[in-house]
Amino acid sequence: MRLEVMRAEGADPDLPLPDYATTGAAGADLRADTGGVAVALAPGARALIQTGLRVAVPEGYEMQVRPRSGLALKHGVTVANAPGTVDSDYRGPLGVILINLGDAPFEVTHGMRIAQAVVAPVVQATWEVGETLPDTARGAGGFGSTGTGDE
Repeated sequence: MRLEVMRAEGADPDLPLPDYATTGAAGADLRADTGGVAVALAPGARALIQTGLRVAVPEGYEMQVRPRSGLALKHGVTVANAPGTVDSDYRGPLGVILINLGDAPFEVTHGMRIAQAVVAPVVQATWEVGETLPDTARGAGGFGSTGTGDE
């Protein structure tokens, strides 16, 4: 699949485009375009970090913005609205909402890999009100109704 991107106004033209770290990677790394100024994230704080990109996601697809596991494990930094969704009709700047769930301040530096982008197909449903819903083995069982995980 070909994904058309362009640099946002004022973006760093030397930052690499999103890329896949390995041949089997599902997500392409997104980098922070902070204009060369580090962004400090205190514990519990969140910030919109720009990537310097605008993207044309093809109709019938979305771009999911997901956390990087290393940032989450080592620093408690994750994507606040994970996964974030970039719709196929959006053409504005691509930003990532990072939140620091860790117990120490974290610094987002220019060019740092901050999230990953996964392009996935989208199915839009037709919503219809019915009189009943089909029965299932689970039925209306909610949270924890299928066990506790150690069973």
